[in-house]
Amino acid sequence: MKEKNDDQRMTNKGVLHKKLDAAGWSLFFIWIGIALLAHVGWGVGLLGVGIITLGVQAARKYFDLDLEGFWVAVGILFVVGGFWKLMNVQLGLLPILCIFAGIALLVSMLVGKSGDSILCRNR
Repeated sequence: MKEKNDDQRMTNKGVLHKKLDAAGWSLFFIWIGIALLAHVGWGVGLLGVGIITLGVQAARKYFDLDLEGFWVAVGILFVVGGFWKLMNVQLGLLPILCIFAGIALLVSMLVGKSGDSILCRNR
């Protein structure tokens, strides 16, 4: 009986995963259409895409699904890029992102367990 419940729970999670993905992509395209029609600019456009991306990940967490780290990072980058554009910061964003990526790799190499770093994974 327990195996049947586990199978049903996995099936429900798979269906929920697909529905959340469809909802996220739907909101993305709706937002892009609105942003293009309203001429809101790159800052607001990027900010909206970042909020949608992070919102889908928050919904995944709420429904007890695994977070997708890649999409969390992408959402954060969209939000940062949107704020960057809205605040009209004169510094280039790419060099700063490269510095942070390098620092994150170094920290993961120094703090993580042996073979845990992206650069040290066994194939």
